[in-house]
Amino acid sequence: MRPVANAPFELRGKSVYVAGHRGMVGAALVRRLAREEVRLVTVDRREVDLCNQAAVFDWFARTRPQVIFLAAAKVGGIVANNTLRAEFIYDNIAIAANVIQAAHQNGAEKLMFLGSSCIYPKLAPQPLREDSVLTGPLEPTNEPYAIAKIAGIKMAEAYRSQYGSDFISVMPTNLYGPGDNYHPELSHVVAALIRRFHEAKVAGAKSVIVWGTGTPRREFLYVDDMADACVHLMKTYSSPEPVNIGTGEDITIADLALMVAAAVGFRGEISLDTSRPDGTPRKLLDVSRLSRLGWRATTSLTEGIQLAYRVFCAERDGRLQSDLLVLDKAACITG
Repeated sequence: MRPVANAPFELRGKSVYVAGHRGMVGAALVRRLAREEVRLVTVDRREVDLCNQAAVFDWFARTRPQVIFLAAAKVGGIVANNTLRAEFIYDNIAIAANVIQAAHQNGAEKLMFLGSSCIYPKLAPQPLREDSVLTGPLEPTNEPYAIAKIAGIKMAEAYRSQYGSDFISVMPTNLYGPGDNYHPELSHVVAALIRRFHEAKVAGAKSVIVWGTGTPRREFLYVDDMADACVHLMKTYSSPEPVNIGTGEDITIADLALMVAAAVGFRGEISLDTSRPDGTPRKLLDVSRLSRLGWRATTSLTEGIQLAYRVFCAERDGRLQSDLLVLDKAACITG
């Protein structure tokens, strides 16, 4: 019998593999799954390189996880995507192909592939509906990554069609929060701004440069909210159509910079480097399908940035990340 939409799926008692458990997304999934009665399975990349088909197939044959969250990926901001183009397309296609095939070969009960909102055409109508995929040209700066993610989504869809596999896909919007990469040039925008404004405040700088014109609009989701949505969908959703995961609200990069500056406590000037690329003019997900499935984000952008900055400061001070994550939201936003 083929799976049907909204068929309840029992996680309790299952072995659950989080691929990419050390990344921002995977770590958030691990934190969320700690609240479920599951047997969590992870493996370090030094032991199993997910780009290595033989290693992946061997590990799956030995471990046979029942449920898979495929969150492993090579990720980065505009500069990383645009300069490491070969690595982004090769690594991400290899990871998706190896894990999805291994899950199928070893009888996995359910798999969730985590795509990305960058799979949508650059000029697709806003807000972005799930059926907009492959309806127009992609944003050139991250095209290799987007193509790899589209391939993963289509693989899950094809295995579902041909084999009846209960494989589903989700497309999270721009994420931020604990575990983010704070590299000054290769990070995502929220992380980059947090680091830039923090270092400017510490150094007593009078101004901070923000890349681009400041006019593009972006949607941002706190990573722990994303993990909660994924677990909800794993339990309740089973259909070939992918599901957007976001807040349904967006903000200009210029206003985001002001919000981050306020959270950090930077009181200098903000200037725009218009020689830097903007990327897609606007990216807002249509989350009506997710809302109908009974989930909505609970962390506001203001609250989430305060949480993220608190974690960033604690990490810079040398505290263990595990210590940070026991801080509840109320504690994090009062400092």
